[in-house]
Amino acid sequence: EREVGRKLELLDAYNELGTACMWVDDWDECERYYEKAKLGFEEVLGTESEKALEVTYSLLCSTGMNEGERIDKLKALVERMVGALGEENVVTLMTLNTLGNQLKDNGEYEEARKVYERCLAGQEKVLGEDHKDTLGTVHNLGTGYHRVKDYEKALEYYERASKGMEKLLGKTHPDTLRTVTNIANVYWRLEDYGKAEELYQRALEGNKAQLGKDHAGTRKCAMGLAICFGSAGEKLKLSKILEEYPHIMIELP
Repeated sequence: EREVGRKLELLDAYNELGTACMWVDDWDECERYYEKAKLGFEEVLGTESEKALEVTYSLLCSTGMNEGERIDKLKALVERMVGALGEENVVTLMTLNTLGNQLKDNGEYEEARKVYERCLAGQEKVLGEDHKDTLGTVHNLGTGYHRVKDYEKALEYYERASKGMEKLLGKTHPDTLRTVTNIANVYWRLEDYGKAEELYQRALEGNKAQLGKDHAGTRKCAMGLAICFGSAGEKLKLSKILEEYPHIMIELP
């Protein structure tokens, strides 16, 4: 028993080293350590154990392959996890969320929405409605509806995510402001330029204070605000934002 404990400690160390290599983009070493951890956990705990399946997930996410292949492998892994660990397991839910992200990034919005809804149902039970991961999935559902131009549903989920993040993280946290920016994007699509401007301004000022003027999130808000001014015919406001952010490559209306 003591020997098994020492071996598990070593395998945990391999897993942590794989993650450390991932963060510094050393993918060859990342894959090597994850593979050692996977084989070890399968030998000691079994192929369908939580630790073996979790490191299988990590290995899958860090190994180079095309999006279609990764999606197929994630789907198969989700079903293995459901069979071995259950639907309402944090590792299963993490994998479901990643599958939803991959589907969304691949333009498969309807299937991504179904996966996110499945993930959200489990997260609400296991983690609670106000957990950061649950709110992240709520936001992702908003994005899924936004992409298919269901703006009413997009607003419903974005606003739920925004309120939850504001309560959990604060009004000026970058994750809260990212959701505020997406709500502004929806209002711009709905041609409610006054509401969109108000939200873009809030997100822009918050991001400037938290992240700095030149951060990608801040620049994205400035771009949204400029486009909003252009759509609304606000030439003076547009000129001012272009002076502050000359990188914005749009034409004056």
